[in-house]
Amino acid sequence: MSKPVQPPGGDEPGREIESVDLKSALEERYLAYALSTIMHRALPDARDGMKPVHRRILYVMRLLKLDPQSAYRKCAKIVGDVMGNFHPHGDQAIYDALVRLAQDFSVRYPLVDGQGNFGNIDGDNAAAYRYTEARMTEVGTLLLDGINEDAVDFRPNYNEEDEEPVVLPGAFPNLLANGSAGIAVGMATAIPPHNAAELCEAALHLIKFPNATIEKLVEFVPGPDLPTGGIIVEPRDQILDAYKTGRGGFRVRARWHKEETGRGGYRIIVTEIPYQVQKSKLIEKIAELLIARKVPLLDDVRDESAEDVRIVLEPKSRTVDPDLLMESLFKLTDLESRQPLNMNVLSGGIVPKVMNLRDVLREWLDHRRDVLIRRSRYRLANIEKRLEVLSGFLVAYLNIDEVIRIVRFEDEPKKELIKTFDLSDVQADAILNLRLRALNKLEEVEIRKEFDQLTEEKDQIERLLASEEAQWKTVGWEIGNVRDRFGKDTELGRRRTDFGEAQEIDLEAVQQAMIEKEPVTVVVSDKGWLRAMKGHLSDYDALTFKEGDKLKTAFPAHTTDKLLVFTTTGKFYTIGIDKLPGGRGHGEPIRLMVDMDNDADIVTAFVHRPGRKLLVASSAGNGFIVGESDVSANTRKGKQVMNVKMPDEAVLCRFVEAGDQAAPDHVAVVGENRKLLVFPLDQVPEMGRGKGVRLQRYKDGGIKDAKMFAMEEGLSWQDSSGRTFTRAKDELTEWMGVRAGAGRMVPKGFPRSGTFG
Repeated sequence: MSKPVQPPGGDEPGREIESVDLKSALEERYLAYALSTIMHRALPDARDGMKPVHRRILYVMRLLKLDPQSAYRKCAKIVGDVMGNFHPHGDQAIYDALVRLAQDFSVRYPLVDGQGNFGNIDGDNAAAYRYTEARMTEVGTLLLDGINEDAVDFRPNYNEEDEEPVVLPGAFPNLLANGSAGIAVGMATAIPPHNAAELCEAALHLIKFPNATIEKLVEFVPGPDLPTGGIIVEPRDQILDAYKTGRGGFRVRARWHKEETGRGGYRIIVTEIPYQVQKSKLIEKIAELLIARKVPLLDDVRDESAEDVRIVLEPKSRTVDPDLLMESLFKLTDLESRQPLNMNVLSGGIVPKVMNLRDVLREWLDHRRDVLIRRSRYRLANIEKRLEVLSGFLVAYLNIDEVIRIVRFEDEPKKELIKTFDLSDVQADAILNLRLRALNKLEEVEIRKEFDQLTEEKDQIERLLASEEAQWKTVGWEIGNVRDRFGKDTELGRRRTDFGEAQEIDLEAVQQAMIEKEPVTVVVSDKGWLRAMKGHLSDYDALTFKEGDKLKTAFPAHTTDKLLVFTTTGKFYTIGIDKLPGGRGHGEPIRLMVDMDNDADIVTAFVHRPGRKLLVASSAGNGFIVGESDVSANTRKGKQVMNVKMPDEAVLCRFVEAGDQAAPDHVAVVGENRKLLVFPLDQVPEMGRGKGVRLQRYKDGGIKDAKMFAMEEGLSWQDSSGRTFTRAKDELTEWMGVRAGAGRMVPKGFPRSGTFG
């Protein structure tokens, strides 16, 4: 409980300070801010699809009588009236909202018809509001249709001097047709635009079958219809799931085609780009990639756009595959973007809720029925008032002489009329206000005709209000009119975004296409420092290293290759050679490039060649054969291939390949005890991962080296001087055995290093 605290310095009135619990105060104020943001700024109403600022802009334009047939008015006038009467926020925010409603590349069905510079798809801003003019479009007037017929509730404006609509009548499916985006406190909304004719078809089906499944509704609404066109390449099942849950997204690609230039040459023309992508920034990004040599298949990019989008992409040569070039650009640029779907809207204008497709359409339909009932009751009340007056007129015409006498000679003609003919106050006043010229016979006929027509209309409205079926039939008729007005055969209503499938392109080929192929020499130091020297070096003696470090291995490669690194923990890591640091300096430690364990060391590194096989072995003499494609890793964490536990560790990785020789069929294993064992290669299993099997048995020490060879060509090794020695099949008899044997001492002349060289 707060307590008044008397400050030092006197006891003047109003000087008391009230202490308040900070936590409670923050919670209360932040909750008020959050609710204000959610309801009055960020989330649209599910019924008319509008946020307060957009609703107020349209309402002010109606008050200013800015219909599609009227003259344009300065946007400064519109913004001023909105800010002064209904929306006490910054003028620039109001004008930005007004501008967006007029941009045909931002909203699918513009609500405002702008005259002047309202910005463009390049991202240029609109001119100041003192230069631009606006009026409503037909879509805007549809949203307001019936607002003066008690169709919706009104509430006081911010200073309670005027009234504003709580929601618009919304005869147009604006929420989904034009979409919406906003970020509130702890929640957000993102709804892409859709085709109005398709939404109306789905709504009509929902009227006929209230329990229609979302699968059926998606047959009518197959996906977004974006203002800037493009092609949606999202799989059908994922689109369906997005509409079922109200959350998801759609991959949208630019529309392009190949334009022949003669002599086998061609260029690619992009005619539509994804929604909300600024064309100038897109071209700027492609140009940056060109300069950075990230798209070696592309030679040039030009913007030849006038009123329509036309981006020209020149390939490096006529032999470049256009699909491969576009796939690399889709991967690197906003020529492919993802349009999110998060149908988080205000249900009933009050409750924030994520709705699915059926819920959103149902909310709109229920609102349209409510508007119909309110307008019908309003019309019925007016008809009853008019019929009351007309019935009084008819009484007067039947007794015209007596009426004239009462008016001329009675002191209080009104009371006398009421008493004589049993009239109401309204009828008596109407008769007394009649002009003499209205007393002719023709006027009586017209009044009787109007009375009959209004009586018939009253009966129709009463039947409508008494029948829910008739109400839904009338709502369906109204929606059918909107569908016909914005049908797919009209210029505004035609579908702009098509559906397609992403072509099956080899991702590896796309990856390679984004790297310029250059020769390099990969240098790996003993302490795990990596670098890529330009060109294929022949002399490795000139390489320099940090103090205490030395060369472990070096080999030629290309920037398009992948580097495989095998470590003592049995893991393989994959690194793009184009990602390696250049030859200046000593390179970078491998631990900056991959998540390698601190106690791990590099066993070997080599260029990845898919299809090749490897023999891996641990210090304890266990090993197995693994396909090189199975060891390639796509993440920094690498891929665990050989299972080892300390003190055992991976120590060998040898290629199982023939090269120019015959295919290998035997394995020669030598241990640290200098014992050699030769056995058939088929005794070593091929596995994707594991501990492996025993290759050679040791009392002390472990494995030193292994080599695969073809027995018919014999076993070869090199000494420290580079001389090659070969033992033929009949000379290897005493070392032949089966896997897991101990072996015998190496033959005479075997290198002192204990390896095959």
